Amino acid sequence: MLEDIHTEAVQAALAKHKEQKMALPMPTKRRSTFVQSPADACTPPDTSSASEDEGSLRRQAALSAALHQSLQNAESWINRSIQGSSTSSSASSTLSHGEGKGTSGSLADVFANTRIENFSVPPDVTATTSTSSARPPAIDLPPSGIVKGMHKGSNRSSLMDTADVPQPDPNQPKPEGRQMTPVKGEPLGVVCNWPPALEAALQRWGTTQAKCPCLTALDVTGKPVYTLTYGKLWSRSLKLAYTLLNKLGTKNEPVLKPGDRVALVYPNNDPVMFMVAFYGCLLAEVIPVPIEVPLTRKGTDSMVTLPSDRCWPRLKWVVTDSKYLSKSPKDWQPNISAAGTEPAYIEYKTSKEGSVMGVTVSRIAMLSHCQALSQACNYSEGETIVNVLDFKKDAGLWHGILTNVMNKLHTISVPYSVMKTCPLSWVQRVHAHKAKVALVKCRDLHWAMMAHRDQRDVSLSSLRMLIVTDGANPWSVSSCDAFLSLFQSHGLKPEAICPCATSPEAMTIAIRRPGVPGAPLPGRAILSMNGLSFGVIRVNTEDKNSALTVQDVGHVMPGGMMCIVKPDGPPQLCKTDEIGEICVSSRAGGMMYYGLAGVTKNTFEVIPVNSAGSPVGDVPFVRSGLLGFVGPGSLVFVVGKMDGLLTVSGRRHNADDIVATGLAVESIKTVYRGRIAVFSVSVFYDERIVVVAEQRPDASEEDSFQWMSRVLQAIDSIHQVGVYCLALVPANTLPKTPLGGIHISQTKQHFLEGSLHPCNILMCPHTCVTNLPKPRQKQPGVGPASVMVGNLVAGKRIAQASGRDLGQIEDNDLVKKHQFLTEVLQWRAQATPDHPLFLLLNAKGTTVCTATCLQLHKKAERIASVLFDKGHLNAGDNVVLLYPPGIELITAFYGCLYAGCIPVTVRPPHAQSLTATLPTVRMIVEVSKAACILTTQTLMRLLKSREAAAAVDVKTWPTIIDTDDLPRKRLSQIYKPPTAEMLAYLDFSVSTTGMLTGVKMSHAAVSGLCRAIKLQCELYSSRQIAICLDPYCGLGFVLWCLCSVYSGHQSILIPPMELESNLFLWLSTVSQYKIRDTFCSYSVMELCTKGLGNQVEMLKILPGVKVVIVNPETKGPLGDSHLGEVSADFAIWVTSVGISLR
Repeated sequence: MLEDIHTEAVQAALAKHKEQKMALPMPTKRRSTFVQSPADACTPPDTSSASEDEGSLRRQAALSAALHQSLQNAESWINRSIQGSSTSSSASSTLSHGEGKGTSGSLADVFANTRIENFSVPPDVTATTSTSSARPPAIDLPPSGIVKGMHKGSNRSSLMDTADVPQPDPNQPKPEGRQMTPVKGEPLGVVCNWPPALEAALQRWGTTQAKCPCLTALDVTGKPVYTLTYGKLWSRSLKLAYTLLNKLGTKNEPVLKPGDRVALVYPNNDPVMFMVAFYGCLLAEVIPVPIEVPLTRKGTDSMVTLPSDRCWPRLKWVVTDSKYLSKSPKDWQPNISAAGTEPAYIEYKTSKEGSVMGVTVSRIAMLSHCQALSQACNYSEGETIVNVLDFKKDAGLWHGILTNVMNKLHTISVPYSVMKTCPLSWVQRVHAHKAKVALVKCRDLHWAMMAHRDQRDVSLSSLRMLIVTDGANPWSVSSCDAFLSLFQSHGLKPEAICPCATSPEAMTIAIRRPGVPGAPLPGRAILSMNGLSFGVIRVNTEDKNSALTVQDVGHVMPGGMMCIVKPDGPPQLCKTDEIGEICVSSRAGGMMYYGLAGVTKNTFEVIPVNSAGSPVGDVPFVRSGLLGFVGPGSLVFVVGKMDGLLTVSGRRHNADDIVATGLAVESIKTVYRGRIAVFSVSVFYDERIVVVAEQRPDASEEDSFQWMSRVLQAIDSIHQVGVYCLALVPANTLPKTPLGGIHISQTKQHFLEGSLHPCNILMCPHTCVTNLPKPRQKQPGVGPASVMVGNLVAGKRIAQASGRDLGQIEDNDLVKKHQFLTEVLQWRAQATPDHPLFLLLNAKGTTVCTATCLQLHKKAERIASVLFDKGHLNAGDNVVLLYPPGIELITAFYGCLYAGCIPVTVRPPHAQSLTATLPTVRMIVEVSKAACILTTQTLMRLLKSREAAAAVDVKTWPTIIDTDDLPRKRLSQIYKPPTAEMLAYLDFSVSTTGMLTGVKMSHAAVSGLCRAIKLQCELYSSRQIAICLDPYCGLGFVLWCLCSVYSGHQSILIPPMELESNLFLWLSTVSQYKIRDTFCSYSVMELCTKGLGNQVEMLKILPGVKVVIVNPETKGPLGDSHLGEVSADFAIWVTSVGISLR
């Protein structure tokens, strides 16, 4: 097809990137299997699905042509602007391609002060020559407190209060042209036969040209299934209007009255019923409100299931099939008056933040817009047009439903569901019906090119206008060029391609008029992306990899006036070499946001001001939401949208540009085209870029990580901006728009809520957050206490970091209903009695003991009975648990909780070194004031032996109870603490220097700790983890005894002492059970590294372990430096074994 030059640019940038020394570490990867499912469980999304807003299906091909001419200088662009291009389209009959008058003057106005970009910019690895540039002072973690790992409702960390606010780059280019003046379109002509209202046009054609075709609908195979004539449209709309006004209520209390809103709920494959309903509402003088039908799980148009009644307000539902409508009396006629300022219909849009707003269009605006389109497109009666767009909104509604009736056109409607099964269907309809006009998006051009081989005998010679409605997308130029080069041999004329720019607020802003055959075509702008990021127009001549080629979208609409204002702050007119928001003043535009008076004033009642702040005239303008400029010959150029604007450190980036760069990095093997979302989140006083894409089920983790790393490098090289987060989610998990594209605002909301559940993620704060607080420096004569007091007096908080708020995060199981671990265990014993919680291995790797939920519950009850019968203990008494690592320790712990006693786990003494280990046991027993000791028969004999008597006074031991032979007595009542703040257990630990430390743990602390570990490690019932830790204190005890009961996962217990006789035990267990997460101590790592270092070849059969969590509490005698050496040696060793370090 077309050589993708942008892909080559990206590859060149990546090649250069490898040669440079990385100043910062590469991003680290975090992988989650919380949502990982088998490949066959994920239905891959349609690879041809595209977003309505992004049009990202064709971005990779689009980037190529956009960068093809990037080495041209300002003189070449000036010459092309005057002489015309070889691949663009035309102007109107009054502003035709052949007109060169005023072009030179306009060009001088725009580029009089435009200089070639040669200022100091950061080093660009994509450049063929070495250039330097100053990276804009970067960025910052969330001002709103929304950070990854922090819930939306969490308090903002005071770390942000000490952050540096980003400052503008002093070397950034600034606009130097003169202030622009509003540009007027051609006058709106007065035609004698134009109707006074759109309803009058329907009445005229419905009564005088009843048999003329109005609208043809297609079936799922792309063949015509029904043709609605103007006579049928008039009669059915009349019946519906009569039914709405006279048959829904009583004569004295009608349900509807003029001015009421009526929702039109129709699927995207039924244009006939929608058109009847729309005009029926207009005739009844009620306001139609087209809404999108809720999508099914498959997202198809043919099978629609409405949600339950609870999702809808109290409405009166009307089925508009003819058999349900009442025929109007012969003497009844609708009230058709001349078009005025009363509302005609409401078109809804979604803002960047996800809120839904309704643009109200008046009857006079609707009529004027149809007149302007008729003049700009030169529509004539009886013409056939093919509409591939959504007929319920935007250009699909304006051309295919409204202007269609004004000019008695015949519309062939091609729904999205047909395009998915037959992408060439619209081309076939143009050929079969000899259509004069086709309304498409770049997505449809791309699909037609992909399916071109299926049918070659088609002709597009009848087309005089191929209206590309997303021509405002800067990357649409290559889709137009590629489609022209492929279909020019099929009769497509170069002057027939007519890009246009539209928005719900300003409606059609500009459109390229049909050209004269043989006339020169308009030129194109080759602009510097770096200059665009600062909002100025700079002709690019240096680096072809950072150029943007944009085509014009024609001239201002007839009867309209356009100006460019600054996108932020007061609506100040831009300079001629400055990028701003396009504003339009015309009768053919929206009048307000329904019910939003404040937002309406800021959008629909804009009075431009000059640099001094004085109003320029008194004509109100409407903000279009598009960013662009007016070029030579009054041609309009669009370079982006306000909704897709990402402002990072004072620089503007277009989300579509970021998507295009990502797709150029060999994306076809890793992610789905058209299934990428780019947005920004507020982090540390600045915006940060987030990229989310759907990963293919067959893409390996290693391939995905390589692609993600290359995308980060490409974006940094081409756009000079860092990416805060790049996440890959499973297929079909991102929220969709009704036409199958990505719902950006909902995706952003899921990201902020932490509910995206990515399967692969790269967090890169080190590449973009560079305004972190500077470390405090010691001042002479001022100590740290003085600095702290000064900060407190000044109202500053000490810097801190916090995790997610556990109180606002919901678990997915019933554990959240139980406040105590004993209640959780009882619930699991009833709900899942046979679910295994623990599995104990010996040195041979053989299972020596297991414990299900029910077994653990029953053994705990027996131990509690023994404590009451033999120990005569009361609730609150401390009980020392003296057991070797195993399941007996766990049952004894829950037995104490069942009896209301406070367990104290203690490492048992070693039989070969009683004199060294038994005093520690004695010290903990005395300090804890234990009333009883639970242990095994072997250890009980050891405590009372002669060897023990030589070390301690064995007569002072408290009551010792062995639990080897437990009576089968059922506990009458399980103890329940009165409050969660009651003591649950005592955690004693001995440091390497012999210092004993005891920590009191309440039931509330236990639940919070278990919950935090569950969320952080993503533990759930089907998971298995391997634990090779001592189970007597700290994290080792919590993982060994508590977490499995709380989370329900299975813990494979490996006593560390067993590794002394079998060094392979831990790693072979991980291999045998295919463990993803394993927990160990530094001593285990050191043992494996030293003992297995010379047996690498034998261990290469091991699978890649995803997470190895080392307990930092188990420090060696040499301190942290020794632990660092152990970690480094272990990392080198596992790499040689074949385990991924990530």
